[in-house]
Amino acid sequence: MSHKAGFVNIIGNPNVGKSTLMNAFVGERLSIITSKAQTTRHRILGIVNGEDFQVLFSDTPGIIKPAYELQNSMMDFVKSAFEDADVLVYMVEVGEKELKDEAFFNKIIHSKIPVLLLLNKIDKSNQEQLEEQVNLWKEKVPNAELYPISALENFNVKEVFDRILELLPESPAYYPKDALTDKPERFFVNETIREKILLHYDKEIPYAVEIETEEFKEDDDIIRIKALIMVERETQKGIIIGHKGSAIKRVGIEARQDLEKFFGKQIHIEMFVKVNKDWRSNAYQLRRFGYNQK
Repeated sequence: MSHKAGFVNIIGNPNVGKSTLMNAFVGERLSIITSKAQTTRHRILGIVNGEDFQVLFSDTPGIIKPAYELQNSMMDFVKSAFEDADVLVYMVEVGEKELKDEAFFNKIIHSKIPVLLLLNKIDKSNQEQLEEQVNLWKEKVPNAELYPISALENFNVKEVFDRILELLPESPAYYPKDALTDKPERFFVNETIREKILLHYDKEIPYAVEIETEEFKEDDDIIRIKALIMVERETQKGIIIGHKGSAIKRVGIEARQDLEKFFGKQIHIEMFVKVNKDWRSNAYQLRRFGYNQK
C-alpha cells in the first residue's frame, strides 16, 4: 500500500482563522485561539495520521510589518513556511482585500507548489458578497484553487482536507504515527497560560508577556507545574497579579482546567511573576524563548 506524507503550511493576515482551521484538522486545541492579533508567535506543527498518510500542518503567525525584534523573528517563521511546504494554504477572510506584506504576496502568486486559497468566515457573508469576494481572489491569485469555508462551523473543511491528501507526495511518515505535534509538553503549558492572559488583560500587557515552565513533573495521576510569567516592567507585574492576587488566580484556575482536559490528568499549577526588562528587543532572550531561528 502506498503512503503519502508532507508539509502543509498555513499563512495569512492576523485573525483570519488559521489556528481555528488547524485545530479543526488536528482535532485538538494545539494553537491558541483568541480574537486578539498576533496570538500565534511560533510555527506550531499539528500532525494528522491515517493508515496511509501523515499530514504535517504548520500554523504560522499572522503576517504583519514588524515593529520590534520579536515581530521580526515571528516573520522569519512565516518566511520559513515557504521553504519546506508541499502544499501552501493561504487563508483570507470575507471582506479582506490584500495581504499586509507585498513581498509575501508575490511569493504566493509565483509559488511553484500547489496553493489552496481558503476564503474563511463565509458564515458572516451573504451570497452577493461571497461571489464578489470569490471573483476578486480568483483574479488576484490565479495560481490558487479557491475554497469558501467556515473553519469555526466546520463547513468545507473536510473537502479541503481531502484535496490536500490528493496533492501530497508519496513518502514514508516523518514522525511516529501516534504523534500529535513536534512541540514538548511545556510548550502547551506556556501557550495555555498565555492564552488566558490574552483573554483577560488589555492593551500592551499580553504582548509584553512571555511564559516559561520551569518545572513539569508527571506522576501516574497528577502533573505538577511551576510556571514563570515574565513581563517587561514593574507596573505590568502589579497588573498581572491584580488586587490581592485575584487576577493571577483566575488565570491559574482557567489554565488548570484546560490543561487537565489536554493531558487527561489532574494538574497542580503554581505561577510566579518576574520582571525581565525589554525581553522583546533582546536577541539573547528571544533565542532563549525559541524565537530567533538564526
